[in-house]
This record gives sequence, structure tokens and C-alpha cells, in this order.
Amino acid sequence: MSRADVLRTIKDAEADAAATLAKAESEASNIVTKARVAAAETVSEGRTQAQADSQQMVDDARAAAQKEANKVSKKGDKAIESIHNDGESNRSSAVDIVLDAFRA
Repeated sequence: MSRADVLRTIKDAEADAAATLAKAESEASNIVTKARVAAAETVSEGRTQAQADSQQMVDDARAAAQKEANKVSKKGDKAIESIHNDGESNRSSAVDIVLDAFRA
């Protein structure tokens, strides 16, 4: 091989190496871009799922609190009814005591 052939072969090899390097850098950039997109999607999906889970927890807690409030309300209604019924049975006695106090 002549010196010119050797130099041409070296230049061709350098050109091939440069092309291979450019292609590798491009592929690496694409891989990084795809990884960033995938990471952003994963974060977004995680946020959405976390919000849905927290909303479900709030809804469950609200339902449990409403159930407990209903129980307390029923107990209170029974207590009010009992007081009202006791008051009606004692009303005539109370009226007599008040009237006797004014007459005396």
C-alpha cells in the first residue's frame, strides 16, 4: 500500500469513527429524553394516584364521622323526647306549685 492509500484509509476510518460517535451521541440523547418523559409520566401518575387515594381517605373519614354524628343525634333526640315526656307528666304538679305560691 502506498502512503496515499494509507492516509486515505486513515481518513475514511476517522470519518467512520466520527459518524459512529455522532450516531451514538444522538442515540444517547434520545434515550435520555425518553427517560425524562417516562419519569415525568411516572411522577404525574403517582401524583394523580396519591390525590385519588387521599380523596378516598377523606371520603371514608367523612362517612364514618357522619355515621357517628347520626348515632349521637339519635341519642340526643331520645334524650330530648324523654325530657319532654317527663316535663309533660310533671307539668300539672308544677302548675299547682306555682299557683299555690301566688295564692299564699
